[in-house]
Amino acid sequence: MSVNTGLPPNWTIKVSKTHNKEYYLNQSTKESSWDPPYGTDKETLNSYIQKFKNNDYKPVTNKDGKVRVSHILIKNKNSRNPKSWKNQQIDLSREDAINLAKSYLNKILSGELKFSDLAQDESDCSSHSRGGDLGFFGKKEMQPPFEIAAYDLHVGEISNLVETDSGIHILQRTG
Repeated sequence: MSVNTGLPPNWTIKVSKTHNKEYYLNQSTKESSWDPPYGTDKETLNSYIQKFKNNDYKPVTNKDGKVRVSHILIKNKNSRNPKSWKNQQIDLSREDAINLAKSYLNKILSGELKFSDLAQDESDCSSHSRGGDLGFFGKKEMQPPFEIAAYDLHVGEISNLVETDSGIHILQRTG
């Protein structure tokens, strides 16, 4: 499920904690702006913002307080379980895993690869067969860094790299 904000690709809406006002962030370039970026469908954006302010789009979209996330997991030799469906023994260093995850994130954000396709082919998680879909989960069901990142995302938004005991993750909030 994806919510149309009216923003161009890679742009998302954030809320400034200092000013309590929305601003716009390009996830690929890290450029931010108080004004909507060029190419924004302002009518759709205004409708989205109005619904968000009226709580039609809540940070948590499931009635049970759960979120739905897909992820790509890159394990390394220091991961708590350094094996996967594609490798019986993972010997990738932490630094190499981070660099690989960064390259995947760049390919996703540039539009070169689709998140679900990359998850299916490259993720070390058994969820790879579902395009990385983990389904709905609630608070205290995932490792803290993963949970925090998941709940901080808007539906459709992609995270920066998230490190847990399992490895390096890229998350996409889907519900």
